[in-house]
Amino acid sequence: MSKNEKPITNPDLLEAIEDMQEDNNPDTVNHMIDCVMKAQFISPGMVSKPQNVAKTDENGSTVMQQETQVQFQLIENQNKEKFFPAFTDQEEKKKWKLSEGKHDVIMTFDGFAQVLAEKDCNVKGFVINPFGKSVAFPKQMVMSLKQQKEEREKNSGLRKQSLSPDDNVQLGDPDPDKYPIDMMASIINFLQERNDVEKAYLKMFKRENDEKPSYLVIVDFEGEEMEEIFKGISLSASPHLNGYELSMMPYSVPFAKQAVEGVDPFFTAE
Repeated sequence: MSKNEKPITNPDLLEAIEDMQEDNNPDTVNHMIDCVMKAQFISPGMVSKPQNVAKTDENGSTVMQQETQVQFQLIENQNKEKFFPAFTDQEEKKKWKLSEGKHDVIMTFDGFAQVLAEKDCNVKGFVINPFGKSVAFPKQMVMSLKQQKEEREKNSGLRKQSLSPDDNVQLGDPDPDKYPIDMMASIINFLQERNDVEKAYLKMFKRENDEKPSYLVIVDFEGEEMEEIFKGISLSASPHLNGYELSMMPYSVPFAKQAVEGVDPFFTAE
């Protein structure tokens, strides 16, 4: 859950949903799910001021933390089962009169999964645009997709490198005959949805003891969302790695600046 001053829009997801509903096949379904994983949604609710909450830490001690309390506005199906509404934009949200006067709680797929996984949660899942071209994600499906996502991230070869010019490494450019066009297109699509990434560069990277090189993406960004940016790049790239590992590094690292000196970025913010 988060606040976001930038208007929530999901044109890629809306197009993917329409494609899937017009031609339901494994490719359109998987593409739609990939878009859902990257999307931000509006889920109306009531947000209260931070309250002291007792929690148990990793040592078994009880600690008090301040947490903002959110009471979501739920919808029901014909069987009286409750679901979280997940609107792709304000136009879809306006179709639900009960959302008037409620706060816009910004949610992601991971956010819904986290809430649904809570022991006392009796909500059955979430529904994207329940008053439009809707797609339902039942709780069991969400938990399964979340597990698959975590496995994919774990096996994606993501490595955040900490290097200096004194390290024994080799840097190069991708082979023009094997340039990862699909991977780069997927990463660019992800970066275009953000407003904190200025540029991104691609190099090949190999340590002295590595059997083969990995892709090295160097990202010039503002703010403190490196972890989120890197995870998004990893998730976007992982279906297209073809056996290579993916390494990432912020442009602020001196080694990174030297590595891309004179190199054209593959992504530049508009």
